Amino acid sequence: MEPRSSRYDLPLTIEIRDPAWKRLVPRPEYWIRRAFQALPDATPATIVLASDREVRRLNAQFRGKNKPTNVLTFEPQPGQAGDMILAFGVVKREAATARKRPQHHLAHLIVHGLLHLEGFEHESVAEAREMERLETWLLARIGVPNPWKHL
Repeated sequence: MEPRSSRYDLPLTIEIRDPAWKRLVPRPEYWIRRAFQALPDATPATIVLASDREVRRLNAQFRGKNKPTNVLTFEPQPGQAGDMILAFGVVKREAATARKRPQHHLAHLIVHGLLHLEGFEHESVAEAREMERLETWLLARIGVPNPWKHL
């Protein structure tokens, strides 16, 4: 898919494939754009709000794990946008378990995925701490509370 500019002039495409997302998060496009705006010069991205079933299929195909996960991120190929796909049920359960507003959890996962598209990883403890610090700082820029505070 080709990235398109939103009315906020962001290199961003948003697809809502599972309509349940609009019941969970009022105005999900708004929260995705806000999260995207937190990263100046963010990598162009296509963000898909999908079902657990779709994410489980992709997770099995590309990562060999036959279960849904909250977000899958696919690095961009030359001249293309990166891709992010989020699983409705997983995100809903995580937000409820952590007692977080679903829109804040969605924004956190978008920022997390965008950092992956920028090359950040969390394989080591030091990398994880750096990503958590960046996520907290970026989310604060858009008024989303520290996602790590209650963990």
